[in-house]
Amino acid sequence: MYEKTFPNKRFKHTIQFLQKHIPSSKTILDLGVVNPFTKIMQEHGYRVENTKGEDLDLDTSFIENSKADVITAFEIFEHLLSPFTILQSIKSNKLVASVPLKLWFSSAYRSKTDMLDRHYHEFEDWQFDWLLEKAGWKIIDRQKWTNPTKKIGIRPILRWFTPRYYIVYAERV
Repeated sequence: MYEKTFPNKRFKHTIQFLQKHIPSSKTILDLGVVNPFTKIMQEHGYRVENTKGEDLDLDTSFIENSKADVITAFEIFEHLLSPFTILQSIKSNKLVASVPLKLWFSSAYRSKTDMLDRHYHEFEDWQFDWLLEKAGWKIIDRQKWTNPTKKIGIRPILRWFTPRYYIVYAERV
């Protein structure tokens, strides 16, 4: 997935947000398979376990049986048909999650070669907030940031000041 690019800005913002809310002494279940950000969390002292690649829309047993102090979900809910079910199945009372925001000037992302690398949901911030609240979570903190590119054109210019990523820290109500 990161063969030619590495989202350094997103990773930097994400680890700073995580450190702001979650002490490194806490255990984390990170939704999604082991990835470059898993290693970044471990380098910052977090004990991280990942889900194993199961279809989380159909099988939430790993999440339900987890004893982790915190659940993290970075750029995963947009790929799922039913993030509500997953959010309800979490036993931990702390959640740090991020999603790419819906961009009015860009259509939903869809890989033509990888069926798992597609966005079923393109969230606006209020939609993600509502999803979390309806699933029993109270948002304690939130942050957005842009994702500028070094390309030329109208879309690249809009990416300089249109927020692309949204991250929240939430606790179970």
